[in-house]
Amino acid sequence: MKYVLCILGAWFGFANPIYQLPLLVLVFPVALTALALEAGSRKQALFRGWLAGMLSYSACLYWVALPVHNFGPLPWLLSATCPLLLGVYLGLFTGVFALAVNWAGNRLSWLLLAPYAGVIWTVLEYVRAHLLTGFPWLTLSQAFSPWPLAIQSVAYIGAFGLSGLLVVISVWLVRVSQTKSALLPAILLGALVVGIGYGRMQQPLPENSEARVGVVQGNISQSRKWDQKFQEQTVRKYLNLSRSALEDSSADLMIWPETALPFFLQEKSELQRLVLDFCRKRETPLLTGSPGYKQSNRITKLYNRAHLISEQGRITNSYDKRHLVPFGEYVPLGSWIPFLDKLVPGIGDFSPGQSSAPLHQEDIALGPLICYEIIFPSIAQERVSKGANILVNLSNDAWFGRSSGPHQHWNQAVLRAVEQGRSLIRSTNTGISGFIDSRGRSLQKSALYTSSTQIRGVRLLSERTPFSEKYGMLRWLYCGLAAVFVLITLGSKEKPHFKIKKV
Repeated sequence: MKYVLCILGAWFGFANPIYQLPLLVLVFPVALTALALEAGSRKQALFRGWLAGMLSYSACLYWVALPVHNFGPLPWLLSATCPLLLGVYLGLFTGVFALAVNWAGNRLSWLLLAPYAGVIWTVLEYVRAHLLTGFPWLTLSQAFSPWPLAIQSVAYIGAFGLSGLLVVISVWLVRVSQTKSALLPAILLGALVVGIGYGRMQQPLPENSEARVGVVQGNISQSRKWDQKFQEQTVRKYLNLSRSALEDSSADLMIWPETALPFFLQEKSELQRLVLDFCRKRETPLLTGSPGYKQSNRITKLYNRAHLISEQGRITNSYDKRHLVPFGEYVPLGSWIPFLDKLVPGIGDFSPGQSSAPLHQEDIALGPLICYEIIFPSIAQERVSKGANILVNLSNDAWFGRSSGPHQHWNQAVLRAVEQGRSLIRSTNTGISGFIDSRGRSLQKSALYTSSTQIRGVRLLSERTPFSEKYGMLRWLYCGLAAVFVLITLGSKEKPHFKIKKV
């Protein structure tokens, strides 16, 4: 039954195609903790935690099978194993968590066990964000992104830190079956998280300057996007949507999605002329995705690039995506396994970019994040630390289809906006595109699989959040706290085995 509760808590707590209730995500760590504490051995706790996590994450990541089957070489039978394999991997982290809780469960008091478990979870989320290039998708705090009031503490402790606090509350709730006293700190900690949120939401945003920014969602079919016969049609669609929006409103910058232009914009061509002429005639700068390349010593390197075009119709700067998607944009160990092709086809294997400096357009300092770079706190942190006053996420979520993938992606972007205290703009091919303010409020967002253009004022913010200023120190603080709790546990005597009372 507890395995079922894990799956249902994760499924309905995170974004899904049926109905999301963020609070239900707490059922996931509650049931996971109960499984760990009731295990008869360390080995059993590890297995239980892994199995519960594997089943839960696989269910929530079902949509991973869609791009692999719809745009890749695998039939449904093999494609369906992809979310399962991801679940197998992610389950290792919940397995380690369950092992750690089981080991400390009969050594620490109910009061200390909860913060111990919380800091272990936080460290594991940090590890998950970096190990094997990192995959911090479905972090516990992500579930609460639809409720800005509940996530304001990430401006102080980060998304991983908030995940830890949610686990602290969950473990105390589990201990209520043993001692009713555990309910009080759980309620107080929950009230503290909400109180911080309420206080911060009531604070007015800094009176900084604004820029009017337009976001275009072209809704170009992924099956036709790279077909050369439809290149001009694609370009003209983006141009027409932009012209139509600018007839009713002005903009200091227009933004098109990741690889909105399915050709090399850096090369002189009729399609390049159309785009540059648009910027010059409308006197409007444009940030747009397009593949790029560099040649050196007869070696050509491809890049997933964002070009910044000035109002004079000149390409003034660009950003090359630095954190690439394994098997989607490059093949790990490709030189060792040459027969293993990318699971999702494109125009070729990309190389990672080198620069993370902002792209400047007058007062606007753009911190570009392409596709799933938005899910990494460290990458957004790097952009802001180098001077970005707006975060911009260019993406092509058409790969995800009509699934929970785009919604989960949007929820990650909300966390980055609050962590860094920056307005965040998303421009995607098929949705979700829109505007998020520095408090995580979704000011405007598009529907999936529609063509749309949105123009609105965006705050240019320079103030840093405590999380942004102390990012490096926080990582070591969490690791240090985990080490302290482990030492305390080592010095504690084991007590009789914990049993949850049946009601």
